[in-house]
Amino acid sequence: MLGSLSNIFRIGDLRRKVIFTLLMLVVFRIGSHVPVPNINIQLLEQGASNNLFGLINTFSGGALKKFSVFAMGIMPYITASIIMQLLSMEVVPKFTQWAKEGEAGRRKIAQFTRYGTIILGLIQAFGLTIGFNRLYPGLLKDTSVGSYILVALTLTAGTAFLMWLGEQITEKGIGNGISIIILAGIVAAIPEGIETILASQFSSETSGTLFFSIMKLVVVFLVIVAIIVGVIFMQQGIRKIPVQYAKRVVGRKMYGGQSTHIPLKVNSAGVIPVIFAISLVMFPSTIASFWVTNTGGIADWIYNNFQVSHPLGMTLYALLILGFTYFYTFVQINPVQMAENMRKNGGYIPGIRPGKNTEVYITRTLNRLTLAGALFLMIISVLPFFFSALANLPQQIYIGGTSLLIVVGVTLDTMKQIESQLIKRHYKGFIK
Repeated sequence: MLGSLSNIFRIGDLRRKVIFTLLMLVVFRIGSHVPVPNINIQLLEQGASNNLFGLINTFSGGALKKFSVFAMGIMPYITASIIMQLLSMEVVPKFTQWAKEGEAGRRKIAQFTRYGTIILGLIQAFGLTIGFNRLYPGLLKDTSVGSYILVALTLTAGTAFLMWLGEQITEKGIGNGISIIILAGIVAAIPEGIETILASQFSSETSGTLFFSIMKLVVVFLVIVAIIVGVIFMQQGIRKIPVQYAKRVVGRKMYGGQSTHIPLKVNSAGVIPVIFAISLVMFPSTIASFWVTNTGGIADWIYNNFQVSHPLGMTLYALLILGFTYFYTFVQINPVQMAENMRKNGGYIPGIRPGKNTEVYITRTLNRLTLAGALFLMIISVLPFFFSALANLPQQIYIGGTSLLIVVGVTLDTMKQIESQLIKRHYKGFIK
């Protein structure tokens, strides 16, 4: 393994990409500790145990708890991406046209996604600033209109910079930049999560219950390992559809005649559906938390019921994962285009007529695979909530299953990109 990893630094281009990615992550971590001006950090740290900090703080690498310039993380960009992708599905004709124009159209959609990120980020920044000052009176040292505008603009600028940082990693580094930033935030929060578990289990234990606490931690560790193994197994699983190409003569040369296959992944969407779903589910409760009065009002109901650990929030979370898995899979894989390309190149699936029948066959196969992948994502994302309740673990780590899913999924995708670079240059990779 060490020998295979050392191959990365023997290739100049790959070495530069890896180093660039690591440097960008260092910038992200430094920015997570730069506080927003005019904020009383000590007052915020005293209330840091509030459940409000859970998900957003985890994805931002602890930036929200420090109310740093990256406090909002990359969430506005994710929300804007969801909106743009939905509008591109025959909702706004212009966006639909751009989606079919290839690279040029994608650049236009990406530009509008950036504009949407700034608008959503500005709205969320004002809500965050007003809500936190209401939740922790005195958080803003100066409560004038100019102070609110300054804080909101700083938070929005931080999100815009993170968006740019992610695009730079995608372009000049390794992996999907936005996913890498989310991964870095989750990994940065792991030590604090471990400390929380240990403190909850051993803070006031007597010798009679010490054994049960140790056994509980062993079971937690085994469950984490099982989740990691399951995620790797499903992420690597593929269904190979055989394809035969007929022989054809072009000029004086003969082409075709070979057999190949179409590899359809069980989970083609990766961890994107989970990221999208958790962002949408937590958004209402995050906004409502700023107006919670514990008197049974609308804000209280939204805050309590749209938590991922609540039955309603959990059901909505699972359904969104299912929907986004199908949506993102068919955005990436177009059975109509695939069948048409096969027909044009003289390819066919044995036993299936080219054209419409091939399209129907690929769609049916993809539907079955996507259902299996979506159910797996739902189970892995929801099961840890029940397990945490049974094991009496702290509520702050309820998000552990989703975090593990994202960490393992993004790591696998990044490793595959590095692997392809190594194999292309005839170096031995590290994926067996």
